[in-house]
Amino acid sequence: MTESPAPPATATTPGGPAWAPGHGPAPAAAPAGPTARPAGRTDVVPLLDDVRLVAPALTGGRALALAPVSAATWRAVGQLVVAALWTLAVAIVLATGAGVGVSLVVLLVGLPVLVLTLVLARAYGRAERARLGAQLGAVVPDPAAPVRRPGFRGWWLRTVDGRAWAAVAHALVAAALTWTAVAVVAGLGAVGLVAGVQLVVPAARAALQIDPWGWAVVVLPVGLWGAALVAQTATLLQLRMSRALLGGRTRAEAEQAARAAEERAEVAEVRAVRLRETRTAAVEAADAERRRIERDLHDGAQQRLVALGVELGVARRAVAGDPEAAARALDTAHAEVKEVLAELRDLVRGVHPAVLTDRGLDAALSALAARSPVPVRVDAAGLGHGAPASSSAQAAAYFVVAEALTNVAKHAGAASAAVRADVVGAGAGARLRVRVSDDGRGGARATPGSGLDGLRRRVEALDGSFDLVSPAGAGTVLTVEVPCAS
Repeated sequence: MTESPAPPATATTPGGPAWAPGHGPAPAAAPAGPTARPAGRTDVVPLLDDVRLVAPALTGGRALALAPVSAATWRAVGQLVVAALWTLAVAIVLATGAGVGVSLVVLLVGLPVLVLTLVLARAYGRAERARLGAQLGAVVPDPAAPVRRPGFRGWWLRTVDGRAWAAVAHALVAAALTWTAVAVVAGLGAVGLVAGVQLVVPAARAALQIDPWGWAVVVLPVGLWGAALVAQTATLLQLRMSRALLGGRTRAEAEQAARAAEERAEVAEVRAVRLRETRTAAVEAADAERRRIERDLHDGAQQRLVALGVELGVARRAVAGDPEAAARALDTAHAEVKEVLAELRDLVRGVHPAVLTDRGLDAALSALAARSPVPVRVDAAGLGHGAPASSSAQAAAYFVVAEALTNVAKHAGAASAAVRADVVGAGAGARLRVRVSDDGRGGARATPGSGLDGLRRRVEALDGSFDLVSPAGAGTVLTVEVPCAS
């Protein structure tokens, strides 16, 4: 497996916050001017940067203390008033057009109305981004241009323009947000202003006969600072919403997406090369297996059948003149038949064991363990969990265990061995895992041409993994995983 490269480290710039592509100028209260964001930075405009730009009072300290008289507050109030009037008019037009267009689109009359509405929504998005840049100094990147096609198909593509519908949603939400914010700011500001007048104008206190250190002292900061905080916070929410619904990718985001696509292409190319190699190896292994079966039939069963025919001929000729010789020939022929049947059973088991088809992998592994001269403990309880394994995956697991136990008996010098089979993962990613371990002398290697190498190629042909750990003198552990859907 290949690891994706780690994301570049986030760098900070001494003397002030880093600047993001598409970000506006730094607020006046910032101790230093905007600095270029490091080239490796690929994230979107951070929330903290927008807070420093349009809502510095939320950072506390001196900015909070000066919030009622700060330039950021008055910019926020001005843009809220403009946005309230502007977005209300746009929201009415777009909501009406979208409603009429959608309701009549089945009759085709609403299609041009809907297309015109979404074109206007795109225009609103451009105007709103320009307004935010002019009033707040925040640059919201333009989204990708809509796909243009001639004829009816082009009209239909306009109706499914996601950025245009996002602009419609922005107008509706922005109208509700700005009108609510304007009402709250106006109310709090009026209360704070009245309280201030009562505190500083003696005639007002005398006329109203109030205690200047009573409710006015408490209401004044609540009104003025509350209005400033609400104005700045509402402006921050509107800016973030505009980035999400009206904005497009920054250059850094586009570069990040391009790099991610290149990485995926490289991974896919490596995987394609590996699959070609494993498929070639699988074809070679299948050809070698075919030749082995042909050789076993020719050198084993065929020769025994020839000998059987000879013995039966001897018995037929001797049956009249020498009954004892005929009986001996029949006994020999009977023994040959048993040996031929045994060889054919072994040959069929090497192709695909019948117990695997009839009773499943659990019983097949238990049968292998029972035939092994080394005591083998089998744990296949995990096969009942997760997705069922395909027949090819079960066959691969069976032959892995068969070859591994054969090696244990012939070469490992082990006193015991263990086989564990289970299903890991779920759904399409479920994998059949088999682990064979022994306490023998170790030192096993999957050298080219060996039985373990053949198993490795068979497993890789199924897009599986093959892991062999066999330190000298410490036993051997063979772990194989194949996709259940192989």
